[in-house]
Amino acid sequence: MTRTAIAIASAAGLVLASGAHAGPLDPAAREQVLAGVDANQVEANGKAIWGFAETGYQEQKSSALLAKTLKDAGFEVMMGVAGEPTAFIARFRSGAGPVVAVTAEYDALPGLAQQVAPTKTPIAGQAHGHGCGHNLLGSASVGAAIAVKRWMQAGKVPGEVRVYGTPAEEGGSGKVYMVRDGLFKDVDAAVHWHPSGVNSAAQSISMANTNGKFRFRGISSHAAGNPEAGRSALDAVEIMNVATNYLREHIPDRTRIHYVITSGGGAPNVVPDYAEVFYYVRSTDPQVVRSVMERVKKAGEGAAIATETKMEFEQIGGVYSMLPNDTLGKLMDRNLRSLGGIEWTPDEKAFATKMRESVPNARSTIASVGEVQPYAVRTDADAAGGSTDMSDVSWVVPTVGLGTATFVPGMPGHSWQNVAAAGASIGAKGSVLAARTLALTIAEMLSSPDVLATAKTEFTGRRGPNFNYVAMVGNRPPALDYRNNDRVE
Repeated sequence: MTRTAIAIASAAGLVLASGAHAGPLDPAAREQVLAGVDANQVEANGKAIWGFAETGYQEQKSSALLAKTLKDAGFEVMMGVAGEPTAFIARFRSGAGPVVAVTAEYDALPGLAQQVAPTKTPIAGQAHGHGCGHNLLGSASVGAAIAVKRWMQAGKVPGEVRVYGTPAEEGGSGKVYMVRDGLFKDVDAAVHWHPSGVNSAAQSISMANTNGKFRFRGISSHAAGNPEAGRSALDAVEIMNVATNYLREHIPDRTRIHYVITSGGGAPNVVPDYAEVFYYVRSTDPQVVRSVMERVKKAGEGAAIATETKMEFEQIGGVYSMLPNDTLGKLMDRNLRSLGGIEWTPDEKAFATKMRESVPNARSTIASVGEVQPYAVRTDADAAGGSTDMSDVSWVVPTVGLGTATFVPGMPGHSWQNVAAAGASIGAKGSVLAARTLALTIAEMLSSPDVLATAKTEFTGRRGPNFNYVAMVGNRPPALDYRNNDRVE
């Protein structure tokens, strides 16, 4: 669906049907669900995964920990689904009823290793860090599922709660392969959350994304003694980057292009015979993403001609834009508001105040962590900041998410500041709030089939009657080595 189509669907008034809302859980059930959230376990798992700091498709310890936690709690666990060794599905079923899924991420970002400190303090001997807080994400999702399972058992509630352990969200499109393989086809609703600087269940679109690696192969030679014999692969990368930067003037507004040179040679006196550059293209419209990447490929082809090198392209990942669901968003928002914001101790406030000195013009205030932001459904392009493979799930099943304040307000995403907060008590408190909100929301979905039916009606209307899901990654298998920048022959 294009950006225009999404806006039309939103304007069409796809809202809750009269009388469809079954209301919140009764007080006894609510307390039983909340009592089932083991805050200590959520915090301990989050801290352990923070220490593992494993990047996409390398999360052996992280996925094993969460899978074991679920298995020990009585879930049936299947590892290595969708061709991804660190992916899993965990199920608890109690008779015939709705299937509600919750997703759990656990991949770290390259670089960013940082101590739990309010100033930039790298960890010696460690390369990577949880700059997006996925250590907290996976732990809280698992904690919520276990709480729901306990409530289902105690009350003999029919249905299924299912956890999808999803690796490589950061550029590896882990969930896309699960969607492509039909692993969500019997799910009635999916819930997710993400660490944030605020508490909010507002629903919005995201940016579709396609990404891939351009590899150039030339001829090595002595850069001083025989330069005429060489054909520089690095020259090709640099020419491609220049051509792509000129392209920026001639692409649709709000389109984003990012790149990083992942291999460029080892010594200045040797003409590099191999070089690689990793590109992302983003837009709220998947069709724009596809067309702009084709133009970026032309820049690569031209650079190869100019330098007499050979170019090959490998698509690594690709995701859709998010399809919001207002029905489920209102349900999630009500449960978040019933729990309220987060209260920081004087030490936590001092930690945050010191950290904010690193970003002098930081927006929002520390006090905002104690609040819940206004609810809204936004489909305008300004609401789309990043990309996520959760978006692909949202196009095959009604999906809802929230964010909780696990980071210091105003800090940039994918930063050392967020790594520090994700390993601190600040992050732990936010993850527990997320687990409790998710647990209440899942429990209400399982006990409110009319809400799920209304959410499905809205979902179908927003998606359109003729939609056919085709993965942005095509037919390729998961790029299990996409974080490996070694030479590829």
